[in-house]
Amino acid sequence: MNGMTSFESIILFVGLAVVIGLLVLLLLRRSGGGSADDSDLLARLYVLVEREGSLRQSELDRQQARQVEMERALIGRVEQMRVEMSERLGQMSGQIGREQAESRAAQSEALREMATTSAQQLAAIRGAVTEQLHAAVEKQMQTSFQRVLEQFSAMQKAMGEVSAMTAQIGDLKRLFGNVKTRGGWGEAQLRAILEDVLPPGTWETNCRLGRGGEVVEFAVKMPVRGSHPPVLAIDSKFPTEAYERLLDACANDDKDGEKAARRALETALRMEARKIASKYIVPPETVEFAVLYLPTDGLYTEIARAPGLIDEIGRTCRVLIMGPSLMPALLRTIHLGYVTLSLEERTDTIARLLGATRQEMLKMDGVLDKLSRNAHAMSTTIEDARRRTRVMARQLRSLDSGEPAEETSDPETLL
Repeated sequence: MNGMTSFESIILFVGLAVVIGLLVLLLLRRSGGGSADDSDLLARLYVLVEREGSLRQSELDRQQARQVEMERALIGRVEQMRVEMSERLGQMSGQIGREQAESRAAQSEALREMATTSAQQLAAIRGAVTEQLHAAVEKQMQTSFQRVLEQFSAMQKAMGEVSAMTAQIGDLKRLFGNVKTRGGWGEAQLRAILEDVLPPGTWETNCRLGRGGEVVEFAVKMPVRGSHPPVLAIDSKFPTEAYERLLDACANDDKDGEKAARRALETALRMEARKIASKYIVPPETVEFAVLYLPTDGLYTEIARAPGLIDEIGRTCRVLIMGPSLMPALLRTIHLGYVTLSLEERTDTIARLLGATRQEMLKMDGVLDKLSRNAHAMSTTIEDARRRTRVMARQLRSLDSGEPAEETSDPETLL
């Protein structure tokens, strides 16, 4: 760094000398030429500059020689340091290799110990898990076996119930195989609904209607005033044959058979409705319509699925078709009519009672007036008696004190 600085100073000095010489030359030229002294001065300046330049050049050479020596010393030092570093790196690599070998041996020993410990722990865990699994599996097997036994018992019980149900279904088939038996079952069901909804005395069984004396299963008395109220005829029908054919066709997915069975069922229902209309609608003994009762909701549903069938029968035959779900609603409506009629009768009775009560109140008012006049006369008489009692008391007090009593013919003058 010192050599570079001296070199730069030399160059700067030479440059300054050249600049000064040039400036002097320019001044001389402007002044119209120079004298001998000036030339001598310039020569001296030039000599000084040359001398300074040679001095600076020699200094520069010395600096360069010094730099070369310093570079050689630095190169030797660097080479020495490289050798030392190589030796140290060799020592360090050897030490690191020994340490790595020792560490690798320690790690191997630690891994062997960990493997041994892990194997022991895994063996212990495996034994515990095996015992727990054995206990859990045994318990699960016992539970499953017990559940299987219970399900088997329930299955046996269900099979017994199915057998009993099959026997009952067979009995029902035999029961419904007879027309009279089917009619009796529908009649018993309808009787139970009537007994459950209507009060006693509002309906009759096997009632004769009209001049022909046709017997209807049930006749419900309508809630109207009069000694002979009209009745509503209710007859139960159960067209089992057509209904069973329809169910069999639906179960077998027989479209043609289903259509034929529906037509047969509709035809049978229209025929029964016409019979009811001709036999049991006889106004004024009956109302202007009758009821055809179907004992099952399934049968009523199939009838209701026929488009316009119920409305057609109601319009042409004046017969209402009812099932077990709709029949109680109609009977409750009739029962409500009886309740309304009873309230109207009670209202008339209450009105008559209020009229009689008003007459009695008028009579009571006259009696109370007489009693008031008698009470006024009685109060006057009681007041006179009290005055006479006070006069007698004064006379008695005068006797007790020894003073002569005043004679008076009227005790009232002493008051």
